[in-house]
Amino acid sequence: MLRPATEVDKESVRAWRNHPAVRAVSLTRGVISPEEHDRYWAALQDDPTRIVLVYERGDTPSGVVTFFDLEDGPDERRAAWGYYLDNDGLDARGELLPAWIQIQREAVRYAFGELGLDQLDGEVLDANEAVRRMNTRNGFEEISATEHTIDGERVLVHTIRRRRQPHDISK
Repeated sequence: MLRPATEVDKESVRAWRNHPAVRAVSLTRGVISPEEHDRYWAALQDDPTRIVLVYERGDTPSGVVTFFDLEDGPDERRAAWGYYLDNDGLDARGELLPAWIQIQREAVRYAFGELGLDQLDGEVLDANEAVRRMNTRNGFEEISATEHTIDGERVLVHTIRRRRQPHDISK
């Protein structure tokens, strides 16, 4: 289940994002300080182009989905997205892999259902092969690849895109 993030979720979101496994597959890998996170969280409150949702698995907060750069164009509505999980909590419960599958499916349904998107974009590191395969299974295409420098290392980053499909929830 996805639900809007609340003030109660603020520190969990930061802790999940700072997990070494999450940072390793992120475009920014530094540890986010409480002060940085406070500024980010405060900016969310007045930003209509950004939505942060908490993923719950079995009534336990277990991850976060962000939609950003929400844009209504003349002919379509689009956004970009990202997500990550409570790796430690889910791993301890033996639920990490099923949660990865479920969070992406729920986020895609939310994007094309509740948000009424026509197009959803994201980015994934070339080395993150498991997520790249899952993206393909969920209807995303890799539309381009560019090199980025992350912490002094040159890495290939794929831009992914999924357009609304006939079986997606309609507007």
